[in-house]
Amino acid sequence: MNKFEVLGLGDAIIKAVNDMGFESPSEVQEKAIPILLNEDTDIVALAQTGTGKTAAFGFPLIEKIDSSSRITQGLILSPTRELCLQITNELKNYSKFIPGLHTVAIYGGASITDQAKQIKRGAQIIVATPGRMQDMINRKLVDISNIGYCVLDEADEMLNMGFYEDINSILSHTPDEKSTWLFSATMPKEVSTIAKRFMHNPVEITVGHKNTGSKNVSHEYYVVNSRDRYAALKRLADANPDIFSVIFCRTKRDTQKVAENLIEDGYNAAALHGDLSQNQRDLVMKSFRNRQIQMLVATDVAARGIDVDDVTHVINYQLPDEIETYTHRSGRTGRAGKSGVSMVIVSKSEVRKIKSVERIIKKSFEKKEIPSGEEICQVQLFHLANDIRKSEINHEIDSYLPSINEVLEEFSKEELIKKFFSVEFSRFHNYYKKSRDLNAVNEGGGNYDNNGSTRYFINVGEKDGFDWMTLKDFLKDALGIGSDSLSRVDVKESFSFFNTNTEHQELVLGIFEDFKMEGRKVNVEISKDSGRRGGRRRRDGDGGFKGKRRSDGFKPRGKKRFDNKDDRGDGGNRRRDRDRRKRSDRR
Repeated sequence: MNKFEVLGLGDAIIKAVNDMGFESPSEVQEKAIPILLNEDTDIVALAQTGTGKTAAFGFPLIEKIDSSSRITQGLILSPTRELCLQITNELKNYSKFIPGLHTVAIYGGASITDQAKQIKRGAQIIVATPGRMQDMINRKLVDISNIGYCVLDEADEMLNMGFYEDINSILSHTPDEKSTWLFSATMPKEVSTIAKRFMHNPVEITVGHKNTGSKNVSHEYYVVNSRDRYAALKRLADANPDIFSVIFCRTKRDTQKVAENLIEDGYNAAALHGDLSQNQRDLVMKSFRNRQIQMLVATDVAARGIDVDDVTHVINYQLPDEIETYTHRSGRTGRAGKSGVSMVIVSKSEVRKIKSVERIIKKSFEKKEIPSGEEICQVQLFHLANDIRKSEINHEIDSYLPSINEVLEEFSKEELIKKFFSVEFSRFHNYYKKSRDLNAVNEGGGNYDNNGSTRYFINVGEKDGFDWMTLKDFLKDALGIGSDSLSRVDVKESFSFFNTNTEHQELVLGIFEDFKMEGRKVNVEISKDSGRRGGRRRRDGDGGFKGKRRSDGFKPRGKKRFDNKDDRGDGGNRRRDRDRRKRSDRR
């Protein structure tokens, strides 16, 4: 007897469950399905990503739909196109033995006319992203005035993306007597607010503890200097030869840059972010599911549609701005009962954030060291040996063996092994034989004072038209921080110094890592001197302008123009970025 039968599901769904190979319901399914089948109630269900939430609301919703009627009876709202399509496909699989039941996906990036035609032909269930759904309501292309059930899936992420007003408007077109089912991985105050506003005495079920991560995921962090972050990422990948991972970056720009660097360095990698077309995103996800891509570099929003059970590692190339987002990231691994690892690469100034994450997820992180080159070579060597041991023999080479033996007859078994492994192994050995230690140390690492402030050197000064006031304005605009966070701006002839709160160190170094102002590279480093007036003149590693009179007539006045101002949201004013994302499904 299939264990799903005891939950009260009908024969058609049980047949589909058996056909898909499901045997035992997950905890959230065991708790939610009987309630939703037997009661007309609102519900708030808190469960981590990968615990089977789609079936938890999908099975009861299909049971309650009248497939003989063509009117829309159920609406499911989800934050992204990927998740919208994923839910739609799963509901179609669940209902494949129920004649006449149609589920239609409504999302941005596809023809709104085609979607409207599908609804007109009859769609008992609509799965939609909030932005496209609001658009179709405004154009009167959809009627949800008679729905009996509304599901808010990944409610915390929809609110985090700025969809509160859209959800409020959409629900105003639905009947008051409907049942609302809210499913979420975390329970921030915004989710509590929406539950109070749109739901009536909801039943609450929780799998695990609120805002906690999966018990199958272990958490590790690695402390490196900011500019060694990418080198550390490569070492972590090389130290795990069978890695099948999702790498998270905060911005689309960083996501694309990291993916391009990995591809250039010979890794099977790709980027997933909101600037890709729907067709491009589909191709990337298809390649990832087929394991043609081992390292998928993604933004948080784009990754919401990733539903792959075999991800071995999640790597946080940068910690998210919102701590709760870490729970979503780590939920990409450790799915379907399998174990996974969530790694975080942090700079020294970010270590304190690990404690904040630990409090939210109620799990401890293990501090680990970035592997040395020698350790990686050892791992790769034994991985190669194990691959050879497990390889099946291709007997089509048998006819060539006499000739091969003749060529190699002068070598002993030990010499042949050494030669074979040298052919395959030399690349790693040559790359890592002179590698340095990437683990950050506290001593000699820069100029930090006792007031939580860090002093920086920047390769612009009076000869570039700056005084302390205009340089402070320039830094304030470039970094997206307030004047109170900048201090001790000291402008010299061809270079300058300034201080920020130490908490902004990662932001400062990240913004100026590849920063150009009217075609000129602006270089910022943590100052190694004490910041005394008249500090020593330094050489620009890029052959820059320190100590040299400029010949191009560059004279900034007032607030400066800079080439990459659209990327200031990388740790800057998140409210501005969130407003910009509002009403958009393009991420």
